[in-house]
Amino acid sequence: MPPAMTNLMDLWAAHSQLSGEDLVTVDFLLPTGIYIQMDVPREATIQHIKLLLWKQAQSYPLFPSLGEMEGHMFECVNQAAVHEELEDETRRLCDVRPFWPMLKLVTRNCGRAERLLDSKIGVLIGKGLHELDALQDQEVKDFRSKMFRISEEKMQQVQLMTWSEWLQACFSPQLEPGGGATPVTDGVNDKQAEASLKVTITSPSELMEQALRKWLTTHGPEEEGRQAEQYVLRVSDKLEFLCGDHPLIQYKVQVRAGLFHGTELLCKPAVSSESSGRSEHVWNSTLEFDITVSDLPRMTRLCFAVYAVMDKVKKHARVQTHTDIYLSWVNTMLFDYKGQLKTGDIILHSWSSFPDELEEMLNPIGTIQTNPYTENTTALHIHLPDYNPHPILFPPFDKGRGGKKFHIELKEIMERDPLSQLCENEKDLIWTLRYDCMENFPQSLPKLLLSVKWSKHEDMAQLQALLQIWPKLSPRDALELLDFNYPDQYVREYAVGCLRDMSDEELSQYLLQLVQVLRYEPYYDCALTRFLLNRAQCNRNIGHFLFWHLRSEMHMPAVAVQFSLILEAYCRGSIPHIEVLKKQVEALSKLKSVNELIKLGTIKNARSKTKEAMLTKEAMMTCLRQSGYTETLSDLHSPLNPSVLLSGINVEKCRYMDSKMKPLWIVYNNKLLGGDTLGIIFKNGDGTRGCISMVLIMNHWNKMCLCRIVPYGCLATGDRSGLIEVVSSADTIANIQLTSSNVAAAAAFNKDALLNWLKEKNSGDALEKAIEEFTLSCAGYCVATYVLGIGDRHSDNIMVRSTGQLFHIDFGHILGNFKSKFGIKRERVPFILTHDFIHVIQQGKTGNTEKFGSFRNYCEQAYLILRRNGNLFITLFALMLTAGLPELTSVKDIQYLKDSLALGKTDDEALKQFRQKFDEALRESWTTKVNWMAHNVVKDNRS
Repeated sequence: MPPAMTNLMDLWAAHSQLSGEDLVTVDFLLPTGIYIQMDVPREATIQHIKLLLWKQAQSYPLFPSLGEMEGHMFECVNQAAVHEELEDETRRLCDVRPFWPMLKLVTRNCGRAERLLDSKIGVLIGKGLHELDALQDQEVKDFRSKMFRISEEKMQQVQLMTWSEWLQACFSPQLEPGGGATPVTDGVNDKQAEASLKVTITSPSELMEQALRKWLTTHGPEEEGRQAEQYVLRVSDKLEFLCGDHPLIQYKVQVRAGLFHGTELLCKPAVSSESSGRSEHVWNSTLEFDITVSDLPRMTRLCFAVYAVMDKVKKHARVQTHTDIYLSWVNTMLFDYKGQLKTGDIILHSWSSFPDELEEMLNPIGTIQTNPYTENTTALHIHLPDYNPHPILFPPFDKGRGGKKFHIELKEIMERDPLSQLCENEKDLIWTLRYDCMENFPQSLPKLLLSVKWSKHEDMAQLQALLQIWPKLSPRDALELLDFNYPDQYVREYAVGCLRDMSDEELSQYLLQLVQVLRYEPYYDCALTRFLLNRAQCNRNIGHFLFWHLRSEMHMPAVAVQFSLILEAYCRGSIPHIEVLKKQVEALSKLKSVNELIKLGTIKNARSKTKEAMLTKEAMMTCLRQSGYTETLSDLHSPLNPSVLLSGINVEKCRYMDSKMKPLWIVYNNKLLGGDTLGIIFKNGDGTRGCISMVLIMNHWNKMCLCRIVPYGCLATGDRSGLIEVVSSADTIANIQLTSSNVAAAAAFNKDALLNWLKEKNSGDALEKAIEEFTLSCAGYCVATYVLGIGDRHSDNIMVRSTGQLFHIDFGHILGNFKSKFGIKRERVPFILTHDFIHVIQQGKTGNTEKFGSFRNYCEQAYLILRRNGNLFITLFALMLTAGLPELTSVKDIQYLKDSLALGKTDDEALKQFRQKFDEALRESWTTKVNWMAHNVVKDNRS
């Protein structure tokens, strides 16, 4: 992926405004070949700039050949280094954000209304539609054509709606606005650098040589299906490797290939012979798979790995298996999106970032998209031969059913959690009793699917017949079927059919996971994509968050095309929503410019850090007061909650936070909130995705029991950038402790500080209510942080509202990945339960064991409720495996949940385990206070 580019135009504009300059020098290229340089107002619209250019061009040669002014428009190179057509001429130059102040005048084609819409959509989704037009991919063309027709029909329906029908369709009352918000931070998810290796594998091969007769039937020449000989899947290749200046070219190189259905390896992998080093690797080899084509599942993935075979394990190896060092990997589907067996020449540009653990050295869970950045990647040239004069299509399954006697052992197997492995005997039992499963354990469908022998066509046909009559699952149970382990299209269509029963509110809770699941879909046009588009176009709140969940990942090459296609389809079917979203995109662009301006350190000659901070803040406020910024950032529907209208910035209260990435603390005046202010944190350069995941998980947890988990808004908006809502009337434990003590080292041990702070904020009945809120919320977060394994719990990421609710922020370390120093774990307690917390719960009375007993009971009941929903939590984390969270990359990471929830044990056994953890947290709380003391001394952050 190309490096991030600084937005020179916008930063220059900000600097010029601070220095009193209002003009920008712009270079203009005319279609006549004439070059004109002129100064234009930086806040002028594109239309006004074109008028100025037209007037200037009259004095240059060849002006008459330009023709009418309206027949032309500007193009520029945007900050993503791609051409952008400026069809929307109401935009200002300062909002266009070209990479360099240069505009090219080009002749406008016909169909201006369509081009204007295309231009707006391109700007909105962050990818010009001309890039999609240029893709020589029939699947992309077919998907866009279908979505275009569907979107036209959708907009025609909207135009025929009455006003009340339109309100009901776009703003369904089922979806309630979110609650409060919390300032949250999390760690940066750095990307691994790609290896500088270029390899070419040319394989004119006979890929398949036997068996299709079980599922191909003979038809006339006009039919698509054809009878064929029986082919064994085989690769007979002449492989040529052309290596660049890579440090491993002196070693032997091999290629491994495997066939997968989900994570199930269908047969033994095939491995090429070794090729010795230098700049070329040439040899003849045959790669043969022990499976017939007739037994290949529809969703078979052909996975490749290229690796160097080392005599000794080298220290610089990124991933090691004995003496092998991975160079690259790439996957492709054997059947295309139409179900047709792939044939002909295929070039696959591979990837060089590897997960921690790979099955058989292959990466089946990785994308099937080819790497778009081809300059320094491994290229595999594959030829899949034709066997027939006609296409070979995967056929519809046969229908049949059978069933046998029910066995009592089945019940125990079906009650296991999703992470439990099934042995071969258990799989055979489940498959044999599949009709008993359907009648008695319909929710056991995932385990039945894991018992199918996907390398046997007869079993696949039986399963397809069974799905026709399988009872509908609840939407929550059906979520598991969208995991990577279940790639079969009929299974996924069945799962999506179950999701249709979701209310809009429930769908909003799972929307982020469902967007991540789109990565598992090998084809653009699938049931899940259509389901999400339909629901988004029927409810603007869902559409809003679908848009941002997709757009925030447009920088990722593996999903850029897929997500841009879905975004385009949504925009075409929701044209009235485009302007609202467009203003949000422009506002975030302005905030990014302010953040980058601060990072540049405009005040370099300040004599002290305090003076520098003061001058930098002054520069920030001057920037925010510019008319271009004020107008763009005002009257804005909040990306965090589209039901909130952000009317205007309170510049005097805005600031930036003193951390590495200088997050912006933006304060809005809001008439709709009775004059109250509303705070939003904008982060740029620091990931928010881990925070979002934990926020959503916590929100699920909040609805399951009475404990007060404080929900807060958190939204990723781009590459390591995002927004976080600010909770009003709240402060950190560290600040509360420090303001109560003159000595930072002693502050952490003042058990009265927290209770006194609540007394200052509340009196009488209000104080009693605040203590009750504190008790319930403390119980909720004790259990939640234990179950989810949330680490790095210090006094600056635990906060308390003036109304008593305690809440945690900053979920950078999850699933038991606790910090350590000098090899010693910094956190030695399962969750945070300090004596000053107990002091508040007991209302300041040491002997108030009744209040403490109630608190402990709240914790235990909450823990049991979570256990009953353990399978759901495991599913939600499993669906996030490809979300890019550094501490959630494999199923083994989710094992922590199984252990913390004591799944597989009885409630009594689990409760005994939790009580031991509770006693441990209370007994070892002194270690927490010592850590907090050190934190307070290092960072005395009294306000």
